[in-house]
Amino acid sequence: MSSMRMEARTAGRRAANSRWFEVLTRIGFVARGVIYVTIGLLAIQVAMHESQQRTDQKGAMETIDKQPFGHWLLVVVAVGLGAYSLWRFVQAFYGRGPEGGGDASTMGRIAAFASGVCYAGLCALAVGILLGASSQSSGNPHKSAAGVLGWPGGQYIVGGAGLIFIGVALYQGYRGISRKFLQEDKVDEMGPTARKWITVMGVVGHLARMVAFGLIGVFVVKAAIDYDPSKAVGLDGALASLAHHTYGQLLLGVVAAGLAAFGVFSIAEARYRRI
Repeated sequence: MSSMRMEARTAGRRAANSRWFEVLTRIGFVARGVIYVTIGLLAIQVAMHESQQRTDQKGAMETIDKQPFGHWLLVVVAVGLGAYSLWRFVQAFYGRGPEGGGDASTMGRIAAFASGVCYAGLCALAVGILLGASSQSSGNPHKSAAGVLGWPGGQYIVGGAGLIFIGVALYQGYRGISRKFLQEDKVDEMGPTARKWITVMGVVGHLARMVAFGLIGVFVVKAAIDYDPSKAVGLDGALASLAHHTYGQLLLGVVAAGLAAFGVFSIAEARYRRI
């Protein structure tokens, strides 16, 4: 049995080291970038009162699907997201990718696994849109929170999920301020101009993600404390909440631009990220 496990592990490592796996993973970075750029542009339109389109991942995918040749672009996005998810699972299992990308620590592996699950869900969402799934399909945070709150200890589970979002937000802020993300890139292959702009886009993008994830976490925790699932929101609700504060439209525009910047950064990482 141990020899079979060893053979399976070797076969998995060989597949992860293959050229096709690297290509698909880099397509995944492009797919992630396209989604974030689209979310950012949609949010900018909302800030300018020019659109009521939902500003979350699903809204971005539906917008892509409606463009000329958008259906085929969404096919590529779905494949890319699936490949990106698989790459994150490889990092979780092996600790590092073929080129040394990733964090071999226990927390790094847990984060890679969680990321893999999230992007597998986004891949499934893209496939659902391609197959014509109803726009009212699952994924509503209100319904999810309502269901979990009814479980034994559900209030603590929902609160814990909110704290995880806040933890992710703080980690995004740390990566942005410390520029830790550059440690995972092939910096030696960047020219001075490329490094400058990738650094700027990375810092701004990570800080924008900190704000977005932080807001989601705060609302989810509030839903748990108040035992009110209607207060749980997703990315679109978190961004919309910014508009209700003083200078909210300006703040929403800044965060939206930051999310678009993260998308550009992700696309650049398709070239420079150590897989």
